[in-house]
Amino acid sequence: MSITDDTMSKKALEQDARNRQPAFEPPEELRIALPEPSLQLSQDSEWCLVETDDGWQEIRFHDYSEIYQVPGLYEKVFYEILQCDSPARVRALLADHLRSEGIASDTLRVLDLGAGNGIVGEELAGIGVKTIVGVDIVEAAREAALRDRPGVYTDYLIEDMTALPEEAQRRLERSRFNCLTCVAALGFGDIPPEAFVRAYEYIEPGGIIAFNIKKDFLDRQDRSGFAELMSSMIDENILDLVCQQAYPHRLATTGDPLEYVAIVGTKRSEVPASMLAL
Repeated sequence: MSITDDTMSKKALEQDARNRQPAFEPPEELRIALPEPSLQLSQDSEWCLVETDDGWQEIRFHDYSEIYQVPGLYEKVFYEILQCDSPARVRALLADHLRSEGIASDTLRVLDLGAGNGIVGEELAGIGVKTIVGVDIVEAAREAALRDRPGVYTDYLIEDMTALPEEAQRRLERSRFNCLTCVAALGFGDIPPEAFVRAYEYIEPGGIIAFNIKKDFLDRQDRSGFAELMSSMIDENILDLVCQQAYPHRLATTGDPLEYVAIVGTKRSEVPASMLAL
């Protein structure tokens, strides 16, 4: 899969992304320290220090249960300090696609995979989406979403998409989703290819798929499984690529930008089981 900078409405999308920030305001009293920029950490091993009543606590960025327990910590670290742009970027690309196709946002029934503390759901609600169902594997994520962004989600399930119980399957099937979003959640052991495909299966044919992924995970040397999966889905017209845009997801703790790709596509057919075995 070749990745290029998509220039369609690029200036408008970038300005739109800058103008929108999460509505939840982090508490000003949070005191946070990041590693020295000279300390070269992989994205999966980055951390911060947070001052608590018991002193300074080290929390890895991917220890979501720990991060979500501190109101405003996620927003402070990733949005205020590290300038995360992904929810706004994917939302802007999705909104641009809706406008170009004449699709009303309130007709979307969205499955938000890896919903976290609700920032993506908040972005979707901000453009008029009424039906948003979140799925995450971390209980603290749902608790944070309900605490910080009440009313954004129609429903929010804590489930492993690769091992859904029958009741959860029925709840998802009843929603008849016509849109899947997944932002800053693929790879790093958070959401593997199989979980993405299982969520994809709940989207009606012709539905919109809007997500982002680290640029490295689409490289030929990638070992996460996403490069082969995405290339095969597009090459075999399972996913019809509408637009894609390479952009800086956020800053690393070194100050360097982390390059991601935002993608919007249309579901054409299901993913065959053989494709997951690639």
